[in-house]
Amino acid sequence: MFEFFLKRRALWLGLLAVLVPLLILLALQFIWLGHLRRVTAIAHEAALHTFLESVGTDIQYFYRSGAERALNIPAALIVQGRLDKVAHQWKAKPVGGARLLFLADFTRERFGNFLVYDPATKTLETPAASEESMAIILATTPWHLMRFRGLAMQPSSLMVDERNTEHRIILNPILDESSEVVGVTGMILDEDFFRKELLPAVVKKALPKFFPGASPDYVAVTVRNPKGAVVFALGDPGGKSEAVSKKIPFVFADWAMTLNSTGNMPERLAASGFAFNLTLAALLGLALVGGIAFTLRAANRAMRLSEMKSDFVSNVSHELRTPLASIRVFGELLRLGRVRSPEKVQEYGEFIEAESRRLSGLINNILDFARIESGRKSYTFAPADVGEVVAATLKSFEIRLAPAGFRIAFQGPPGPLPTMEIDSDAVGQALHNLLDNAVKYSGDSREIAVRLEREDDSVTIAIRDRGIGIVPEEQRKIFERFHRVSTGLVHDVKGSGLGLSIVQHIVQAHRGRITVESEPGEGSTFTVHLPLHRLSAPAATGRAAAGHPGGAGGPEGGQA
Repeated sequence: MFEFFLKRRALWLGLLAVLVPLLILLALQFIWLGHLRRVTAIAHEAALHTFLESVGTDIQYFYRSGAERALNIPAALIVQGRLDKVAHQWKAKPVGGARLLFLADFTRERFGNFLVYDPATKTLETPAASEESMAIILATTPWHLMRFRGLAMQPSSLMVDERNTEHRIILNPILDESSEVVGVTGMILDEDFFRKELLPAVVKKALPKFFPGASPDYVAVTVRNPKGAVVFALGDPGGKSEAVSKKIPFVFADWAMTLNSTGNMPERLAASGFAFNLTLAALLGLALVGGIAFTLRAANRAMRLSEMKSDFVSNVSHELRTPLASIRVFGELLRLGRVRSPEKVQEYGEFIEAESRRLSGLINNILDFARIESGRKSYTFAPADVGEVVAATLKSFEIRLAPAGFRIAFQGPPGPLPTMEIDSDAVGQALHNLLDNAVKYSGDSREIAVRLEREDDSVTIAIRDRGIGIVPEEQRKIFERFHRVSTGLVHDVKGSGLGLSIVQHIVQAHRGRITVESEPGEGSTFTVHLPLHRLSAPAATGRAAAGHPGGAGGPEGGQA
């Protein structure tokens, strides 16, 4: 018993050795998933910002490259007055996104000579007075003043003047060899081109790069002017929370781009990913715990079965030794001639016969159980009188019961019972096992009652003792193979633990059932119910006949 306790303790320690690291791993994974959730939200938001930056970069590149190509003209053309060459250059290299190209010449007149390129005539013309002309003059005034004062300046890149939002201008100052400003070239931007052509093209080009495989309505891009009016929209931003917003760089710098998501905002994406990963980890953890629990249960069951088999071998050895010792003693007495009176010889012979029958019954139980477990147990059904089977079994018990002072009170039916199809030997064996059980557990009582009667469509055989009884929680287990009640005086009685298991198998093979009624200290009553007419009578029955896939029919053992 102590060894079994140590083995079970080792199993629990093994379970803890697996569960503790598993719980630590799950806790670390939870922390890691929480960190991943935060990082995912940050990374997704960064991706949205990067998308807007990419769109802004493409817009800036488009206008800057076009302006550099068109507005960078040699200072000598202005100094030498060869302005037709400028017109020829603008004719040869049209500039996309420009509504108007212009040139301010500061070398000829004190207040400057302002010319605009006419696409129709392909020449430079003096513009008429207009808001557009005024915007050009205002935008070029700082360089005009520098020329007027004879100030030199460092070479500079393109400049943008958006003080007048109706006339957004890109400017390029032209410097001579002495770094003085000789003129300014510029272009007034076409807002309609920007809204209707450039923005849609740039946005649609960037979407597949940053959101590959996403549906067309995965994100919505909206551009608003300083008044909040939507000047461009791709996708439906309605009902969607704002994700990120960014100003357009270089030109149209007072316009803001907003990127909305179709509900999969960074926080939601991170939360859904966190929940999915956590659920998956929990399911895997539960599966692992379930596997460990199943393994522990199987190992525990194997240990219990091993212990029961060990007890079985020990008990059977004791059961075999007792009748063998009696037979040997009486046999030696007869062989040595120490018994001379015929009465004693007959008495010793009866003892030898009784012990031989007891030994045969035990061996038969073991052999029958082996056949039942292997599915090779067979029954031979034939018409028989149950009353005669009961009487023959009781008579065979008389020799064994008489020396111990037992008395059997038999109560038969009021009338003859109908002939039934049964296996007489098997029914006799079942009754023998029940009587043997009653004798073992009668305690100080020496009264056993056997009642045979008919109830409706069945015949019942009840064996009652007034012994130590069985507690209710044990009554469900006494038919299990190798099971023996582990409390009270019951545990002090030796037995194989197979008797009741075999009884149940025999009864179920006859399409019957066995019941037990017991109270601790009041005794037990085992009742066998055999139907008068069986639904079917197979020639051989094994596990299927028992009605239970585990072996000896339903529960698999016995108290006996």
